[in-house]
Amino acid sequence: MFKLFQLLKRFIPPYKKYVFLNLLFHILSTILGLLSFYAIIPILQILFGISNKIKVFQPWTWNDSLGNIFNAIKNNVFFHIESFLGQLTPATALVCIGTYLIVTAFLKTGSSFLGSYFMVPIRTGVLRDLRMKLYDKILSLPLGFFTEERKGDIMARMTGDVVEVENSIMSSLDMMFKNPIMIAIYLIAMFSISWQLTIFALIFLPVGGLVVGKIGKSLKRRSKEGQEQNGELLSQIEETLGGLRVIKAFNAEKKLEGRFSILNEKLRRTFNKINRKHALAHPVSEFLGTVIVAVILCVGGLFILGDRYGLSGESFIYYLTIFYLIINPVKELSKASYSIQKGLASLERVDKVLETENTIPEPQYPEIIKPFSNKIEYRNLWFKYQNEWVLQDVDLTIERGKTVALVGQSGSGKSTLVDLLPRFYDPQKGEVMIDGVNIKELQTKDIRSQMGNVNQEAILFNDTFYNNITFGVESATMEQVIEAAKIANAHDFIMATEQGYDSNIGDRGSKLSGGQRQRISIARAILKNPAILILDEATSALDTESEKMVQEALDNLMKNRTTLVVAHRLSTIKRADEICVMHEGQIVERGKHDELILLNGYYKRLVDMQSF
Repeated sequence: MFKLFQLLKRFIPPYKKYVFLNLLFHILSTILGLLSFYAIIPILQILFGISNKIKVFQPWTWNDSLGNIFNAIKNNVFFHIESFLGQLTPATALVCIGTYLIVTAFLKTGSSFLGSYFMVPIRTGVLRDLRMKLYDKILSLPLGFFTEERKGDIMARMTGDVVEVENSIMSSLDMMFKNPIMIAIYLIAMFSISWQLTIFALIFLPVGGLVVGKIGKSLKRRSKEGQEQNGELLSQIEETLGGLRVIKAFNAEKKLEGRFSILNEKLRRTFNKINRKHALAHPVSEFLGTVIVAVILCVGGLFILGDRYGLSGESFIYYLTIFYLIINPVKELSKASYSIQKGLASLERVDKVLETENTIPEPQYPEIIKPFSNKIEYRNLWFKYQNEWVLQDVDLTIERGKTVALVGQSGSGKSTLVDLLPRFYDPQKGEVMIDGVNIKELQTKDIRSQMGNVNQEAILFNDTFYNNITFGVESATMEQVIEAAKIANAHDFIMATEQGYDSNIGDRGSKLSGGQRQRISIARAILKNPAILILDEATSALDTESEKMVQEALDNLMKNRTTLVVAHRLSTIKRADEICVMHEGQIVERGKHDELILLNGYYKRLVDMQSF
């Protein structure tokens, strides 16, 4: 339950007003419920002759003991009711009783409704805040986190686990707020009638609590297991949707069906156990409640028959009435504890993401970034993802306005070196400097605001051409968007669509060809107008005709910019100011195209292989 209180501590403060109103109306509802039955006892005594003793008014002062004050108030309430009813005929008295019950029932149920009414903004607000924090955390985490986690499992935490928190914990909050108040007030009333009988009743409650708690713990363990299996299932669904083309091409449908069937059946069995244990909540609490009522009936009856502890018959009737009133909130509380245990398993999975430490921290006192004016430097860089070094003692300087190209075989560290510049990762050793300032001393958003990226895979969104081109650029005019599209050789095919710039491009740009997607990506970079440009295999996935058009767009983009290019196709980098050849995480050759050819080394071999 500690996790539950941590959740409330984190998210409840903005809703203090609603918490106060919720508690106020639930207290009022409980007191009104007690009063409605409390005043009926003397009425029953008079109408049915249970007691012929007539009360007399009992004066009291605030200096009296608390017990005397309570007894005096109780006596005087009875006295006024008896005096009032003594002036009425039995028929009129019955009408008064009925009217009284209707009024008190209306006030009680109205107060109960208002208590629940003010709980709704707390439930929905806490859940909204939890979703928002989870989404913000995912956006803030470095790319390295997502290489370790399955995408489907993260989606399961944002959807299934958050929904489980809503269904299990948030739906139980009203019961958690209301029922302890009702139980406390009812217990006070029961102690005032017979503290001996109440203590006897309370002896049995811990036994019931132990039984419920034991089942609840096993429910929490099973629920966590179920949500993890649900994450595996979502991961397979996500992989299936992303790889449908390959699955069909290799006739692997049966293999995937078999794998999915095993996961699906495992999930069904787990949730069978969870739901069966959850179904125990009501019968277990009802049985335990019935046992306690039976015991109290016997013990209370013996008290009355033996004329012990001053317990009268009418007081015992009222006591039993209150005890029956307390049974329902106790049952609801035990049921809520079951639901909360189930939801806490999901909350732990959500918290695993929320509590993940960001390995790329922002500086406490960041330097104020200035427009890029001098050079980029990689100094003595060493980097590894896990155990083996991907970059080893790399030194590289890129002067402002120059184009530097990185070439080499796959796995030589080119893309990793590029990813260190916008601080997608931090090196284990060495520094990355912009105009003499270590990028660790700058805010990441300031660093990235000066950079534009065009990657091998054009990452587009299921939106319009206009919104994809203006992505990340605020206050762009239509004229600027059209100009950027023209420079990127994208304007013509955009205007050929039915709605022009307002046409939707489909999921990840599925309605466009590879070359068209890449040109939209270039238009986006042009509109941003960055001082530093990063091109990571921007043309490697294109056919010759598309490559020519994209290369022309890239040439337009690279004019008067500092550019860092990663390429396999050497035809795209012949005009670079410097070409760095990477091999096993090190720069083994550097120079212009013609100079490297004369060296007759790694670069010459790459050129010969592509020429062949």
